[in-house]
Amino acid sequence: MSRIGRKPVPVPANVTVTIDGTHVVVKGPKGQLERTFRPEMTIEQKDGELLVTRPSDSKEHRAVHGLTRALLANMVAGVTDGYKKTLEIIGVGYRAEKKGQTLVLTVGYSHQVVYPETEGIALSTTSPTVVVVEGIDKAKVGQVAAEIRAVRPPEPYKGKGIRYQGEQVRRKAGKAGAK
Repeated sequence: MSRIGRKPVPVPANVTVTIDGTHVVVKGPKGQLERTFRPEMTIEQKDGELLVTRPSDSKEHRAVHGLTRALLANMVAGVTDGYKKTLEIIGVGYRAEKKGQTLVLTVGYSHQVVYPETEGIALSTTSPTVVVVEGIDKAKVGQVAAEIRAVRPPEPYKGKGIRYQGEQVRRKAGKAGAK
């Protein structure tokens, strides 16, 4: 049996969960998330915990069991604490600036790259070289951070570009190191 799927998801006191068959709505202090899960999985709420059960031990049901539980846990964590990804911009003259509802990136191109803020995601710049992506949906936060990083991914020779905070970039020696 799935070890992850078997674990109950604790629901804090300030979070309400509404289960309508396979449609789950989670409301908390940071907002509301809703999702429709696979009809085979049974989701029930007991004693302040969410339990996910599967109908059989088939390979597909085992896989979806752990996934369903993980998605539920992410929804509960998102509406209570929220998710945050921090991006660092490294390079001479590289910077980010928040202008209204858009993020303006100057990262070595002949033009500035404008990234609009999406619904449910807050973009902020704590300094010209740090961009913070925040929201309650873990998948959306990760997707927006990946799209911003993709504007100028870190290159292996000088390490210039946009990277996640704490990301290690593998460096290459270049022409001088080949001899």
